[in-house]
Amino acid sequence: MPDALAHLQMAHLEALERRYADAMSALGYDGVLIFSGHPALHFGDDQHANFCSYGHFQHWTGQAGLAHSWLLVQPGQRTTCFVHAPDDFWHLPPSLPDEGWTDYLEVISGRFETPPAVKASRLAVIGDVAEATARALGAECNPPALLTALDEGRVRKSEYEIACLSEANRMALRGHQAARAAFLAGESELDIQLAYLKASRQRESDVPYGNIVGLGAHGAVLHYQHYDSEAPASRYSLLVDAGYRYRGYCADITRSWPGPDADPAFAALITHMHDIKQQLVAALAPGVDFVALHERMHRLLAALLVESELVAGSAEAAVEGGITRAFCPHGLGHLLGVQVHDVAGRTSREGIPLPPPPEHPALRLTRELEPGMTVTIEPGLYFIPMLLGPLQASPAGSDVNWSLVERLLPHGGIRIEDNVAIATHSVRNLTMEHE
Repeated sequence: MPDALAHLQMAHLEALERRYADAMSALGYDGVLIFSGHPALHFGDDQHANFCSYGHFQHWTGQAGLAHSWLLVQPGQRTTCFVHAPDDFWHLPPSLPDEGWTDYLEVISGRFETPPAVKASRLAVIGDVAEATARALGAECNPPALLTALDEGRVRKSEYEIACLSEANRMALRGHQAARAAFLAGESELDIQLAYLKASRQRESDVPYGNIVGLGAHGAVLHYQHYDSEAPASRYSLLVDAGYRYRGYCADITRSWPGPDADPAFAALITHMHDIKQQLVAALAPGVDFVALHERMHRLLAALLVESELVAGSAEAAVEGGITRAFCPHGLGHLLGVQVHDVAGRTSREGIPLPPPPEHPALRLTRELEPGMTVTIEPGLYFIPMLLGPLQASPAGSDVNWSLVERLLPHGGIRIEDNVAIATHSVRNLTMEHE
């Protein structure tokens, strides 16, 4: 079957070759060898951990599962992908997809546990490469200036990348819909996870990050990592943070739903959090300072806390007193691409660090927005005992309606997350267009 995205992928690869050539010329390299990586053994065992190939390797090929493979970029020569595909009766050798890159690049299959020989006067090798391997190649290993330039090249997405991110969102939403149906049918976290995987056509080792499936109070653990096999007696809420990887590109979507036993106040909070998310998406545009947008999220959250009678006093006091940070300790969002938390979110174009404000240390994106960026927007509101305890003991805690907080604690929390591509004069909500 012809590859419907082939023409877009060709344009993407042509732009990659120009970008690499410019970076290499500026820094004096005539060759870059990219290692896909290799699976790591568990200590004292003969079993390997789950593997995902290096982001810059995926940027060319979209292949997250190709281990021990290499990609050689040399200006003026055809870019070559050395695919490690040895004869093996223990494992099935990898087969390449019917995609445009396999025609555009020179593809050489064979055994590549050791890197291919490269003729270059000044070679850089990047990825999880040992210094001894780099010395044997006569190469510089992960030179910082080159990595800064290549990371920056992933910040703004091509049309091809946006198409891949859109398809990843479409498939992830199939899983979210199945997860909600399983929840309403009374299933356990494990069964909800299995329903998600089945509907989105993924095995667990293929998801771009560990799916978060939290019933009730588990929704207040931001990266909840377990799947209870028994359904709880009361079904207050479900939070699902789960994605999909398409040609290397990741969807990262979160939805929260009230259950049949939910407090009406919690169900109303979910509705309002959807509204807050929509307001923040509508505010996205080139030139917007993402730190300022994160701070706007806190102001909107403060207004909701006051309106819902969780907090007395003013919204301004709720922000200044740290109340909103106790209810939402994470950042508003991050860059998205072949990595869920994509590179260069906290650096300038020149690679200068842009650390988050001290009061918002978890913020993963601190840049001004630009056309081509794809970001997540994920406001949250949680009832986390670890954070609410110190708040209750502080002067600001006197403004909190602790009896209402106690009622809502079993519901865990709310996170609503969309993936949004930013263009020069518009934004495209890749999540909502498939929902």
